[in-house]
Amino acid sequence: MLSVIYSEKFLAHNTGRFHPERAQRLTAIVEALHQAPFAAQLDWQEPTPVGDVLSLVRQVHSPEYVAMVAELAGKGGGLLDADTPVAADSYEVALLAVRAWLDGVDQVVEGDRSAFVLARPPGHHAERKTGMGFCLFSNAAIAAHYALGKPGINKVAILDWDVHHGNGTQEIIQDHPRLAYCSLHQSPCYPGTGYPEEVGKYNNVLNIPMAPGSSMTQYQPAFTEKVIPFLQKFAPDLLIISAGYDAAKDDPLAAINLAPLDYYTFTTSCRQVKSKILFGLEGGYHLGALSASVVETIRACLD
Repeated sequence: MLSVIYSEKFLAHNTGRFHPERAQRLTAIVEALHQAPFAAQLDWQEPTPVGDVLSLVRQVHSPEYVAMVAELAGKGGGLLDADTPVAADSYEVALLAVRAWLDGVDQVVEGDRSAFVLARPPGHHAERKTGMGFCLFSNAAIAAHYALGKPGINKVAILDWDVHHGNGTQEIIQDHPRLAYCSLHQSPCYPGTGYPEEVGKYNNVLNIPMAPGSSMTQYQPAFTEKVIPFLQKFAPDLLIISAGYDAAKDDPLAAINLAPLDYYTFTTSCRQVKSKILFGLEGGYHLGALSASVVETIRACLD
């Protein structure tokens, strides 16, 4: 079995009619998973109540920034930047998304099964003091900090295969000796960060820029020769994957040429590091490629 953590409440983060990070991303994935051959092996779960998640968010993000997002939503909405809208429901939805990622940690650590968090808004561009790039709160980084408080979890690694560098995740992770961050991302591309010389305070960061036009021909050796050795050397007790799917050939926001089946290969490689993995949705804006790629990711966990 694999846990899928999802709520229709995530659809209420209203980004506007023409925004690429839209509710249909989730509904397309949900439909594809219900039609998948392994549908009977999925354990669909609603996130638990938000509870005291706000205190953990305030540990990772500045309390001033968190209050600003709440205030903006309370006024009916506005923009954090040109690409990052906040609607009236966005603050509560973003807190519920964080809660879903924490539930995913619990499922993997305590339930001893892989889990996929189908939540929005995404998080890997959200820095300590600001949101950007469609992201409000840094879901993966918050989940990693939360996991360190679980019994038997001494080290956590985050692998980010979204086509864009997770500048927010790296900023929050890079000075923590028990956390590691690895990213493959198109360069040059938004947000213009993620250079190889950025290695973290404890050599706990690995950035692998990929040239526009790259395909599995370039990604496969990057995984084999760099990603997996880095993760194995760090030896995490929990592996979190910031699972963005905008490196797909058909995605409108980048220029990498991956196919859905490539994510099956990536996931199989990652299971050399940890057999049970927490996946959380980041980017991916072509609905067909996005949903097919999530199906391949989960298929690799169940095979």
